[in-house]
Amino acid sequence: MVWTRRDFLALCAAGPFAALAPHASRAAGYPSRPIRIIVPYAAGGPNDIIARMIAGEAFRREGASFVIENIPGGAGNAGTAAAARAAGDGYTLVVVTSSFFINPSLNSKIQYDPISSFSPISVVTAAPHVLVIHPSFPARDMTEFVAAVRAQPGKYSYASAGTGQSSHLAGELFKQLTGLDLIHVPFNGANPAMMSTIGNHTPVSFISLPAAAAYIKDGRLRALATTGSARSESFTDIPTMAEAGLSDQVSYFMQGILLPAGTSRVLVDQWYRELQRVMALADVRQRVLSLGLEPVVNTPDEFAAQIRIEVSRWSKVISQARIVLSE
Repeated sequence: MVWTRRDFLALCAAGPFAALAPHASRAAGYPSRPIRIIVPYAAGGPNDIIARMIAGEAFRREGASFVIENIPGGAGNAGTAAAARAAGDGYTLVVVTSSFFINPSLNSKIQYDPISSFSPISVVTAAPHVLVIHPSFPARDMTEFVAAVRAQPGKYSYASAGTGQSSHLAGELFKQLTGLDLIHVPFNGANPAMMSTIGNHTPVSFISLPAAAAYIKDGRLRALATTGSARSESFTDIPTMAEAGLSDQVSYFMQGILLPAGTSRVLVDQWYRELQRVMALADVRQRVLSLGLEPVVNTPDEFAAQIRIEVSRWSKVISQARIVLSE
């Protein structure tokens, strides 16, 4: 789906923000040289794919050319810091994920500020997390799951894609909201976490819905609830956490596009309108959906507000859970 303003507000659980009225003006002569899109992760992953989709469609009428630069390292920190150092002239963009909201609270040596170092354009894709269990787990729904874990504190463990990843924090938020004693077991990526739960070594997982989708469909995992503000279009039979009574359990794996701080509002708005157009293209939507993600459009003002909310929110979860990354 292309998110509406109501969807954005439901996700952020925040008060109303002034909607952007995009300026009709365009930066004269832009773009006049190749535009660099920094992907702070290795080539071939979903962030790289999204960057190349945008590069293939954006400003096509102006004959724009793009250079994709992969700068992996530090859970996205290295490439994001490189983008923060770039000139705010519209010729450097960066693709960020949910780690962008989380990393500042995990790494005191981070070389950018998520709020002051960038000019946000828009979120472009999103997918909720999902709580999945091994089919042998003695629970058919969230009520039974909570009762089973509460009856035997410390017995059950949950897998995530890694310490400090958005799926880990979704699990910790769940523990804080329910008071349940679940043991976290981090893995080096979503697939190893899924394999552990399929093998019933860690009978529970918090993971992004795209990572678990195939295993849910073939019955190797049982999905109890997603963390979306509404049911997934691809899995309408899976209830949300809010439907199970946990209205504050809303979290997403997201991808967004930023420009360096100091970029003119004319260029920011020009890029917003272009992303809005690109993400509405039928072939782009289909390619995004094929990755298990959903196309998203929110305004620069809304994305800026979302960054502030998410940074504060996950900082509190990290502090309460006492999550520390080893140096």
